[in-house]
Amino acid sequence: MNYPKTLGLFLVLSLFSRVAQAQQADLLNMLDSITPKEIEYTYGTFKSTRVLNGHSNERMPEGQLDFRIEHRFGLINKGYYEFFGLDNATTLFALEYGIKDWVMLGINRSSLDKTVSGFTKFSILRQSTGALNMPVSVSLLLGTSVVGINWPHPERNNYFSSRVSYTSQLIIARKLNESISLQLSPVWIHRNLVPTITDKNDMFALGISGRYKLSRRISLNGEYYPVLSPSWNHQNTGYTNALSFGIDIETGGHVFQIILSNSEGMNEKTFITESTGMWLNGDIHLGFNISRVFSLKQK
Repeated sequence: MNYPKTLGLFLVLSLFSRVAQAQQADLLNMLDSITPKEIEYTYGTFKSTRVLNGHSNERMPEGQLDFRIEHRFGLINKGYYEFFGLDNATTLFALEYGIKDWVMLGINRSSLDKTVSGFTKFSILRQSTGALNMPVSVSLLLGTSVVGINWPHPERNNYFSSRVSYTSQLIIARKLNESISLQLSPVWIHRNLVPTITDKNDMFALGISGRYKLSRRISLNGEYYPVLSPSWNHQNTGYTNALSFGIDIETGGHVFQIILSNSEGMNEKTFITESTGMWLNGDIHLGFNISRVFSLKQK
């Protein structure tokens, strides 16, 4: 055996192997440097599925059931005889369930006009950073309401379709930082039956909402829903734009909201198109929302 040649071949192969390993390490490092970062989604834009009266971009996670009680008292300016509105109240009970993390269903019943409503809310886009830099969260809300009171129009036929209204709402939200969240909510409401021939079946509004976080469990919220119709105002229709302020308090599995609003209604049709109170006249309703979440499915 020619040992010098064998040794030389071994040295050449060893050198080639080391060069190949070095090139492979450099290639892996280069691939690591260009591998996209993990997507980091934004959470907790709002505390609850509601800002106050209106929906937020938040949804119930998969397998989570939210039992909601919402309450609006009478007008504060009624004075002591009505105990500043506390002698009268409108109540709403709701069940809302997360089918998947991106879609939820809800059903509720309000004592105002004995209305039953159902809705579904989809997540279209989620605010995120990293591999996917998405500046806003976008959700779609589709809902239907049916009025159940005794028929108030004896001159008209009592068709079931006349009791029905529809809501479509695009919810665009952004969490600016840990303290501030903003939301725009263009909404279309169709009412099959309107009070007079001059009233419009289709109403458009733009919800403007915000949240300022005071602490880990407490935040201040506000929302305004102007109707986008030049002829729709208090002087012509008797209705006003819904304006509400409130405070969120999170206590474990509960979210408790204390609200001041010029609207007695708590679903889109009533608080957007049927509010009559004027803040400057003291037409303000004290109210609250209570949200209690139950886990029905372990992920």
